[in-house]
Amino acid sequence: QVQLVESGGGLVQAGGYLRLSCAASGMNVQVVTMDWYRQAPGNRRELVATITGGGSTIYADSVKGRFTISRDNAKNTVYLEMNSLKPEDTAVYYCRGLNLLGSPSWGQGTQVTVSS
Repeated sequence: QVQLVESGGGLVQAGGYLRLSCAASGMNVQVVTMDWYRQAPGNRRELVATITGGGSTIYADSVKGRFTISRDNAKNTVYLEMNSLKPEDTAVYYCRGLNLLGSPSWGQGTQVTVSS
C-alpha cells in the first residue's frame, strides 16, 4: 500500500523560504514520476513541479526559477524547495506519485501561507 506523507509547510513572510518533504512508502521515488501540486481556496488544483524517474524536472511558469524539486533516493523522499515566496504561493501543497501503471497516489497535503 502506497503512503505519501508531506511535511514542512507553515507561515512565512513574502520573500522567504520553505522546504517541503514528501516521504514515500510502498513506492520507489527513484523509478516513478513524482509531482507537487497546490490548491488555493476557490481554485483548481494545479501542477507545480514534476520529477521523472529519469530525473528530468518540469515546472509551472509561475514558479520557474524560484522552486526546485529534488529527491533523496536513500530516504525515498521528494522535496520542494521554495525560494522568494509570494503571497500568491499560499495554498495547500500535495505530493502525488504515479506508479508504473500510471495510477496516482496522493498525500494528505501541507498548508503553506505567505504573508505580505
